[in-house]
Amino acid sequence: EPVVSLAEVLAENEELEKEARAVLGGSDHERCSLPQGAVKRQALYACSTCTPPGAEPAGICLACSYECHGTHRLFELYTKRNFRCDCGNSKFKNLQCKLFPEKGKVNSGNKYNDNFYGLYCTCKRPYPDPEDEIPDEMIQCIVCEDWFHGRHLGAVPPESGDFHEMVCQACMKRCHFLWAYASQLAVPPLTKANSLEDEGIVLKVEESEEQKKEIKKESGVEHHDTKEEKQSEQFNEPSTSSGYCSKFLQKFPMEIAETTSEFSFCKLKELQSKPFVKKDTATFWPSNWRSKLCTCEDCLKMYSELEVLFLTDECDTVLAYENKGTSDQETERRDPLMDTLNSMNRVQQVELICEYNDLKTELTDYLRRFADEGTVVKREDIQHFFEEFQSRKRRRTNRMQYYCS
Repeated sequence: EPVVSLAEVLAENEELEKEARAVLGGSDHERCSLPQGAVKRQALYACSTCTPPGAEPAGICLACSYECHGTHRLFELYTKRNFRCDCGNSKFKNLQCKLFPEKGKVNSGNKYNDNFYGLYCTCKRPYPDPEDEIPDEMIQCIVCEDWFHGRHLGAVPPESGDFHEMVCQACMKRCHFLWAYASQLAVPPLTKANSLEDEGIVLKVEESEEQKKEIKKESGVEHHDTKEEKQSEQFNEPSTSSGYCSKFLQKFPMEIAETTSEFSFCKLKELQSKPFVKKDTATFWPSNWRSKLCTCEDCLKMYSELEVLFLTDECDTVLAYENKGTSDQETERRDPLMDTLNSMNRVQQVELICEYNDLKTELTDYLRRFADEGTVVKREDIQHFFEEFQSRKRRRTNRMQYYCS
């Protein structure tokens, strides 16, 4: 029979609680989110009981998943942006929302994909997949918000700690301007060893300078180190246009500067003037890459037309959502012991604190022995501890002397 140590149980439990606080902490578990409009980012679910395959896709908020679909079969969608809760609207034939019945027929601004039927990736398989025996990490695209197997991205993802966001192959084709940034900002994928690919073994091989030059030559462009380094330095300016313009205006008298106040500089055009390679792969990005995208008027118009204006918002990231959710929930979490103490008088408070400290100290010392020895804590061990604790408590109480004044 497989067993785990107490230390492993505690570590796993803490990790699960941390993940739940991060994902769910930014969503209200008591009130339907629909009155908030298109929520910037929230935890969502799809109900296969109410909207099975063949029906219109629909998404429900965290609170409705508890109150209206508690006994149903749900697909966890993690988080999605700019979504309004569908629970109880026209997509649900025999269900009315218990939390907010006054819903419109449809939410026209919502976007749906196969995730709402429990299918993911280009392979359109469920997760976890009972027929897939290959261990693989699922990664969410920040543009389409679908989830992909690492082996179905056209490139081997870097180590999970080396990148923070991914753009899938299809979204890179649609947002082709990102390839110009990728040459400067993206985290390089790992390089496969062909003979080991089928065995699921991946070697981390860095491309040599000669290989990089050869790639550029094959694309019909020449590689100029000096020019690229100089342009890279310009690209790494701390702002999109203000830094460039301020240096430009310093060279002119005030009366001339007034005529150039609307002068703008486009980082994207500068990058597109340099050699870069487009590939049929996903791309992987570091944590601060969004702040380096150009925000000139032309680029903002392009983002809007492609419906990716959110790429300029660093608060749109899942990491920002998780950090805010964790922070908010930690602030709101209340200690039940403190709530109990506040309802007691001074004498009762002192007695409860003493009893609590005794129990905490003795239980911690008792369980630490199991953790140190790597042994399993059994039910009889816990029963034995509390029997001994009560026995010691009675002995202490019997020895107490009471005085009357």
